[in-house]
Amino acid sequence: MKSRIGGVVIVVAVASLALAALPQCGSGFDLGMAGSGSGSGSGSGSGVGLGDLANAAANCPNLGSVQAIASVNFAKEFGLDKKEAAKLESALKASAELEGISKELKAELKTACGGLARDLGADPGDSAKSACKAAAKAIGDLKAKAGGKFTLAFEPPKCEASIDVMGKCAADCDASIDPGKVDVKCEGGELSGKCDAECSGSCSVDAGAVCKGTCSGECTAQFKGECAGECNGKCDGKATNGGATCDGKCEGSCSAVASGSCGGTCKGECKLKAAAKCEGTCTGGCSVEMKAPKCTGEVEPPEMSAECKAECNAKVSGKMECKKPKVSVKISGAADAAAAGKLKAALEANLPGVLKVAVGMKGKAIKAAGSVKTVVEGVKGSLNGMAKGGAGAAAKLTACVADPFKGAFDAAASIKANVEVSVDVQASASASGSAGTN
Repeated sequence: MKSRIGGVVIVVAVASLALAALPQCGSGFDLGMAGSGSGSGSGSGSGVGLGDLANAAANCPNLGSVQAIASVNFAKEFGLDKKEAAKLESALKASAELEGISKELKAELKTACGGLARDLGADPGDSAKSACKAAAKAIGDLKAKAGGKFTLAFEPPKCEASIDVMGKCAADCDASIDPGKVDVKCEGGELSGKCDAECSGSCSVDAGAVCKGTCSGECTAQFKGECAGECNGKCDGKATNGGATCDGKCEGSCSAVASGSCGGTCKGECKLKAAAKCEGTCTGGCSVEMKAPKCTGEVEPPEMSAECKAECNAKVSGKMECKKPKVSVKISGAADAAAAGKLKAALEANLPGVLKVAVGMKGKAIKAAGSVKTVVEGVKGSLNGMAKGGAGAAAKLTACVADPFKGAFDAAASIKANVEVSVDVQASASASGSAGTN
């Protein structure tokens, strides 16, 4: 492999389903299938009738998860040719992957925004969206009550997508790709991984190893440099042994958003002075091939079908690893110290989870949603010509893919809506300057 920088089971209760409700199962799909003949229950013409759909829906295979989808022989099950079967399978897998991303994102935000809203005295409601809206409003309200000058600092969350996941998915999806020669590229970002030799660049030392270079994150001792967190020692030459927020030159230890030399242990990124052995994750260059390489930019797959690209992009995005940033809040000259302290504590505890979505996951999640939606729309539009087994096969195909495809559209809309409210919370928390008072 070359790497370079540059279930929800579908259930349709046919026996008790009223015919008047059947069109809803199609989720907007055209029930008329050209060339399929006259269906039972249809008034006239060549469309698939409601009776055909009712009978077909009872025999749908389990399409509620990626694993279940992979076990289905689509050519045999729906009377499709090999090429059409492959397109359908990829579109269904992409739909399932996207639903997984949507669920993860909602869970992340419901926890983070919910905690933030509750800590600020607001009712988070029962959804991620309501929680984030409540949190954003509560932040603005408490800022106004606290008064003073408010500043927020954080290192952008680092999100990494696996090169190996993309390579394996591409080879599994497209039979023309040689598994041993998958060309996956990392574009517009940094490549990182396990380096068993010399690493030139930066070394992630989250376990707290000694940093022989420049530390970005948290340094426990002998630190000299910029610090936007708590400085224990001297900040701009003044003693801060109580661990006050610095937002300036720190000497001693820095709790967050540090950038400077560190003689103690560094939790974050350590930029090495020269090529050296990295005990953590190497980002940049390695004198040998990296193991388990990951990319902070766009993971570009080899040439393959749009359906395979959508499936693999969704799979990679679903397995993306994002580290929550450490947040540091400084409020000076507050008119209400209790309100200021409450706001600071709530943001530093809960905002990292919001930023993971609003900054880290945002771009890749939105891109995956758009890609999957486009592919599903294309496959949906070609259903009429897919089934070759007459009205029965056509009715079965239409009935069986309706729910998973609707799930993809719903997931895409959910991702967009939840990303938007996460960005609103970020904007409310990031607004700086002098706040008014009540």
